[in-house]
This record gives sequence, C-alpha cells and structure tokens, in this order.
Amino acid sequence: MPAFRQVGEKQLPQEIVFMAWSPKRDLIALANRAGEVLLHRLANFQRVWSLPPNENTGKEVTALAWRPDGKILAFGLTDTKRIILCDVEKPESLHSFSVDSSITYMHWMEVTEESTVLTSFYNAEDESNLLLPKLPALPKNEEKSDEIMKLLGDVRLNALVLGGSSGFIEIYAYGMFKIATVTGVAGSCRGLCLSSDLKSLSVITEIQDSSDSAAEITYFQLDTSLLSSYLPEVTRMARKFTHISTLLQYIKLSLACMCEAWEEILMQMDSRLTKFVQEKNTTTSVQDEFMQLLLWGKASLELQALLMNQLTVKGLKKLGQSIESSYSSIQKLVISHLQSGSEALLYHLSELKGMALWKQKYESLGLDASGIEEAITAVGSFILKANELLQVIDSSMKNFKAFFRWLYVAMLRMSEDHVLPELNKMTQKDITFVADFLTEHFNEAPELYNRKGKYFNVERVGQYLKDEDDDLVSPPNTEGNQWFNFLKDSTHIKESPLLFPYYPEKSLHFVKRQMEEVIDQCLQKPADIIGKSVHQAVCMSLYKTSQSEDSTPQLFKLPFLWNDKTSNIHYVLFTILENSVSKIYILRRHTDTSRSVSNGILAVEFGSFLNNSINDSSDSRCYSCLDAHFYDDETVTVVLKESVEQEGKERVLAQLPLSSIYTDEDQDRELIWDSTKRLDEQRGEILTRTVFLENQWRVLENMKAQYVSVNGIRKVSCVLSSNLRHVRVFEMDVEDDGEVEEEEEEEATQIAAGEPSEINQSADNQDNVCGASAEELPDETEEHESSLDP
Repeated sequence: MPAFRQVGEKQLPQEIVFMAWSPKRDLIALANRAGEVLLHRLANFQRVWSLPPNENTGKEVTALAWRPDGKILAFGLTDTKRIILCDVEKPESLHSFSVDSSITYMHWMEVTEESTVLTSFYNAEDESNLLLPKLPALPKNEEKSDEIMKLLGDVRLNALVLGGSSGFIEIYAYGMFKIATVTGVAGSCRGLCLSSDLKSLSVITEIQDSSDSAAEITYFQLDTSLLSSYLPEVTRMARKFTHISTLLQYIKLSLACMCEAWEEILMQMDSRLTKFVQEKNTTTSVQDEFMQLLLWGKASLELQALLMNQLTVKGLKKLGQSIESSYSSIQKLVISHLQSGSEALLYHLSELKGMALWKQKYESLGLDASGIEEAITAVGSFILKANELLQVIDSSMKNFKAFFRWLYVAMLRMSEDHVLPELNKMTQKDITFVADFLTEHFNEAPELYNRKGKYFNVERVGQYLKDEDDDLVSPPNTEGNQWFNFLKDSTHIKESPLLFPYYPEKSLHFVKRQMEEVIDQCLQKPADIIGKSVHQAVCMSLYKTSQSEDSTPQLFKLPFLWNDKTSNIHYVLFTILENSVSKIYILRRHTDTSRSVSNGILAVEFGSFLNNSINDSSDSRCYSCLDAHFYDDETVTVVLKESVEQEGKERVLAQLPLSSIYTDEDQDRELIWDSTKRLDEQRGEILTRTVFLENQWRVLENMKAQYVSVNGIRKVSCVLSSNLRHVRVFEMDVEDDGEVEEEEEEEATQIAAGEPSEINQSADNQDNVCGASAEELPDETEEHESSLDP
C-alpha cells in the first residue's frame, strides 16, 4: 500500500487557476476564474472563508503567495494592477498597493542567513516601543488596529518578489517596502526564486517574438550580492520603512473614522439658509434678518416660516446635539489617533535620517538624507494642519453652542412656549458673541454658490475632511495674527528649514495626500539604487512551448523553481516532450554566481512500476510527467500518466527522491552547453536517469489528474484535475495502520516497564509550528464557513 492517505475530495463550482499551501498551517488558498480567493482547510477540504471580487480591488487574480509565517496571504490582480495583503483570520484587505505591470508570478521568501549583528538586532526590543506610547485602538474597530500591527510581522527579514509582463520584477521587504526594481530581464515572468542568502535571484520568463511563433522559455540567474553584502543594513532600513508604511495605514484609517464621525446632517443649516435665500421675496439679507431677531426680538414672516416650519424646535435640538457629538468625536480622534500616529511617524523618519547620515553603511543602499528631510517636513505640515482643525473645531463648538442657545430661546418665544429662567438670561457679552458669529458666517456668497451650490458655509469642519483638490471654502482668518505678520516681514526666518510649511488654503486630506507622495518618493530611491546593482549572471534558453499549451492555465505551467536553503542551490524543474514521453529535466545552479561547482542538469524518465502497466516488457519509458513540484529539499512530487492513453488507465501521484537520481559523480558534473542553442536542442548530451519507483506512489482512480500543489513542512498535497474543478487532498507521510498498531503496543510496553516513550517528532513539529492547526477546527458544513480558531 502507498504511504499517501486521502483526507479530502471536492468538486468545485468554478475553475481553479491557482493554489498555494500555507507554510505553517493545514490551509490551502485557492483562486478561481471568477476572481474569488478562497481559503480551505485540510480536513474534508472545508472552506474557511472566501473573498469575492469587487470593483475596488479587482476581478482577475493572477498570483498567490503566503508570508513565511503563514499569517498574511498576498494575491495579485491583473485588471487593476494591485497587490492585496489579506489577513488569514478573515477575508479583509490589510494593505494594498499598485504596481506598474500585470503580475504573473509572486514568491515570498524568508532570509535564513545568521550573523552576530543580525542576531542582536532580532533579539533587541524595538526602541520605539519604549519611547513612544502605544497607538490607541481605532474606535468601533479595535480588531482593525491589531490587524494593522500584523503587517509588521516578525523582525526577521522576508521579501515578496513580484514578476510581471515585459520583464517587470520588484522586491518588497516584509511585503510592503520596495527595496529593488530589477531591470534587464526580457519576457513575461513565469517563475521567481530569491535565494535565502540573498545572493541571487532566479527568473523564468516566456519570450514571444510574434503572436504566430511559439514562445521561448528562458532561465535567468541574477546577481543580487549587494543585498547579501549589506544584509544587516538592508534589514534595519526595511524594518524602519515598514514601520512608516504601517503608520501611514493607521493615519489613513484614523482619517476615515473622522469622516464617518462627520455627518451630512451638519450641512442642514447651510442648505436651509440657501433655500431661504432662493425663496424669500424681501431684499433684506439673511444676515440682517437674523440681526433684527437678535437685537429687537422680532422676525419677519419669512424667517418665522423658515425657523418654525422647516427647521423646527425639535430639529434645532437634534442639529445641536449632532454637531456637539460629531465635533467631540472628531476632536478626540485628532488628539489621540492622528497626532499620536504623526508623532510616531516623525520619530521613525528622524531615526531613518540618522541612518542615512551614516554614509559608510547606508549610502550604497541609496538612503538619501535630503529626501528624508523633505518627508519630515511634509509630516510637520500635516501636524500643523491637524492642529488647525482642532482650533476650528474648538471655535465652532463655542460659536454653535452660543448661537443655538439664543436661537432656541427665540423660537420658543415665537411659539409662545415657556422659557426656563436659566435660558432667558443673556448678557451683553453673549449678544456681542452671537452678533460676531452672524457677521462672520451668515454673509451671502454668490461665488460660493457657483462652486458648491450653496450661499453659506456656516459649518466649517467638514471642508477639512473632503478628499478634494479644491481650496477650502472658508480658510482660517490670519489677519492680525502676530506670528504671521512677523514671518511676513522676516524673509530669512520665513525660509528657514526649521519651520514647517503651512498651507492655510488646503484641506487635511490634501496635505495628507501630499505627505504620502513625498514619503513614497523618499522610499523610491533605495529601490532604484539597489535595482541597478542587480546584474545578469546567466541567461539560458531552455525550450520552445508547443502550441497545444495555449489552453493550459498560465499559473500551472512548468517550469518550477526551488531554493535549497541548506546547500544554497537553485533547482529548475521543466519537462520536454520526446517520442511522446515527457521527461523531467532538473537544472541545478549554485546561488553564489561566482561558483561553478554543483551546476548541472539531469533528465529523468520513469520506468514501469505498476502491475497493470500497459507494457511490462523492456520498454521503460512508459510514463510521462504532467506536473512536478519540490516537496522538500530531498524529494520531488510528480503527477504521471501512461504515455499511451488507453481506456481505464489511471494517473499516478508519486514521490521522487533526489537520492535515487543523483550520485556522488553528479555532484561535480558541470553542464557544458552551447549558448547559441536552446537546451532542448542539446538534450542528446544530457545525462538521463531511468527511475523505477517502488513504494512512494498512488494510483489516482477515477480522476484525470493534471496538477499538484505540495507542502513538505505540513506533509500534504493537493491534486487538481485537468478540468480544474476536481480536487483531492492527501497526507503524504502516513504510516500503515499495522505499523502504527505495532508502535502503540511497543510504547505501551515501555510505559508499563517505566521506560520513557519516544515522542513522534514530526507530529510534534507540526503542532508547534501553528498553535491551532486547521485540523483542530470544528467540523462545519460548506455553507457555514468555518473559523480559523477552535
């Protein structure tokens, strides 16, 4: 019996175009043709959640990748050219960013290199946690605040590598900060693999000269030794930039909460007064109408109709309560969230500036002190604008409170209701205050009507929260301000770099957007400098695709790239059809491009190993490889079919140990190839190994298997049929029941004798990698999506 045990099977309603196992949990992410991203667990292939496509993110998923800790899932959308980072716990976007090309492949790796400098950095507590207060949770959405912090992840460096059409390649540290824009690679990316020591980047591209000709598959090995040489500096810089990106996301969400706190009801006074101007028959201005009511206690019939029939006493009380509640909420958000996030942003940018001034360490990475200084200045301008908003809120709350109190009493008198004695008292100071408010806010403005469709702008806070390029309708009055007059007369002080620029005519949203643009520009230079340092070490044309591949989903096509972290070797798996049989070719390249040792290529063909094989005679080449993926550093998982298709002949899932094909002689065998020819044109000179698998295989009955996705850490695989809708899930390293029973009997005997029993390390490791694996989740039906937590 084979060692694989089937644990799930499902017929899916939509065609699957990509699948990727979580590196830490028994979870698999799927993307289908409808643009939906789904998360399933190993047990019964039960759905955990689904994220449907939408207009904002996109509808055509073309790549999936897991962060190495398994807490974040990234996927790329070709129609919107966006990358989405999604929390594994729930189908919500934590972070997204745009790229310049349609993404065709993505790879998320973790750096495993160790050094004393890195170890001390990994183990040291983040100083910002000691010096800065903890950011307050966002109101009504405390979980969102925690989720934003998840973007930071572990301090150990990891990198999301994106590949797209027309040679597009970018590397993002921690999945957020762009550290390299790679150029010089031709074709559309079909595979990527950045070595765990950051010394080289392997790329597979598809180059097509014309629509009529067959595409050529080419392998590039790029030297990324600058990243490797400056690994501690890259890690520190990337970690700091990731903090900055996370804080920008926090500020963005805080501003969104402020916009939610501001209600449209606050515009009611402006709209009612505008309607009053349009309908009244008298020539008296609105300001004069209210002034007469204030000074003489009498209102015209038209003003009485406006106040008593349209605004009403009840409506006035509701408006006053809404304004007070809304302004108080916005004020708290500015003080506790916006200012805290901005101050933290200033801290991290200032630290980054200090790093940039250490030119010996960071100049080679493109860290520019002048660019960071501009970013610090932009954050300062944002803080100034936030303080201005606080002053406007404070002033508006006082003005509205006095105005509504006076108007409430006036309307009670109009309706001949009883006025409480404490409300009836109004000093000369109060009257002056209301008169000033009416003079400033109740002037008719025809030019404002042409811009905004209203004559008044009594409510002054909402204009700061509008995401528009237009200037403020009612900017703050700076006349008579001593500081402004002093700056105006002092040219040298006005131009001092110590003073943050102030934009009195602009909204808070505008200044925030300007700040983001400056910071993005500041982050761009290291990516350009590091990207230019990346150079091509190897370019090898592998083979031409056949026209029959056109219907195959792009994301499932071989070649497949793998990085052996232990021996620092890149493997490339691909197949070439020869005499109706697809052989596997395994190309091996050392990550250190200056070395030539361990660079070679082997071809593998599969001999007969089934009792019911179509040919039990001497012809050993009777199985073609449909798909192949590295299971771990020592094993390749393959899907095979008999080369002569006959009714009733089944597909096979098998494990191919590298030890069965590589000998000691192969370790030093060097590939000697003619660079003017493709590799498939030189296959006669490539050593071929014939493999006869003995026990690591399983017949896939009643399934036209075509593709496989594996996870050697969790010891699982998922097989997909050729129609892209039928999946089967297997546990790959499962012992036979008889062996398990024998082991249990031995353990029982040892315990009875007082001897400690041995712990099954592999099972222990699986449980320790993830606190709550998907197998521990409660069983629920497909209709009721299961939770990740038990």
